[in-house]
Amino acid sequence: MRIKSTCLLFLLVLPLRLMRAQSTVPTFQHAFGQGSYTLVGADPAQGGATTIPTVLVPVTIQVKNRDITFVNKDGVQRGTVNILGRLSTLTGKVVQTFEDTVQVDVPAELLPRTAENASVYWKALPLRPGRYKLYVAVKDVNGDRKGVWSRSIVVPDYSDDKLSTSTLIVADQMEPVPTKAIGTGSFVIGTMKIRPRVAPADGKPAVFKKDKDQKLNFWMQVYNLGVDEKTHKPSATFEYQITNVATNKQVVQKMESTDTMGNIGEQVTLQKSIAAANLQPGIYKIEIKVNDNISKQTVDPSAVFAVE
Repeated sequence: MRIKSTCLLFLLVLPLRLMRAQSTVPTFQHAFGQGSYTLVGADPAQGGATTIPTVLVPVTIQVKNRDITFVNKDGVQRGTVNILGRLSTLTGKVVQTFEDTVQVDVPAELLPRTAENASVYWKALPLRPGRYKLYVAVKDVNGDRKGVWSRSIVVPDYSDDKLSTSTLIVADQMEPVPTKAIGTGSFVIGTMKIRPRVAPADGKPAVFKKDKDQKLNFWMQVYNLGVDEKTHKPSATFEYQITNVATNKQVVQKMESTDTMGNIGEQVTLQKSIAAANLQPGIYKIEIKVNDNISKQTVDPSAVFAVE
């Protein structure tokens, strides 16, 4: 039996700022034998070093408990899923692979009540800018269910002079992590743990329950803001708009500016949370409009979600 509409996947892209992309790539001459060769990078003999453009592409996969076969292990119901991923170029060259096992333990008496719960897997892949094909295979170890999923992805080139953003994440969890956990662990980006709410495989938007304890969290990074030559500070505005898709009516609108954000540079992290209970059931679009007053560039990434 194949797992249908339950192997869910969320992709986001953001540049690894410690490995910033350069708008031009230096070259140097290297003598070898009787020949001379032009190599990419700065000459190490002259103390040079070259950073390679790299983008972090976290992959999130979600499987419903009802699609996992559980077996009794010392009074605990245990489900096990194998996940295999392969990333290749459009010419078929494999550039990344990953394989992991996800184990879910549920007390036997609670298993019937957790059928609609989901297990979430997260893997961060550092990639060069370009076009890739991602293949994911999921197998229920204790049963006969398995599924195969594929998608083409484009890893953007974050050049130094173009205003750009990471993927706009709609998350069900967003919280700071302890100092010792910064930059490590599943769903951790920098100082924050951000778990995306994964959309169903049937194309419908990610769903949040209209519950007083459920938060709608939005996270995004903005890159390459222009910096004033005199103040050495950026000048930009960020407008948040949440619109009911059915009525096209704005239900939330908020504006903020770099002027009130303290000491920031060309990169800004935006994060907001609202209570799901504040929205009526329906489908919504969150859009963040970024207006750079110095470079005169704008971007307006968006994402869709549902409240039930």
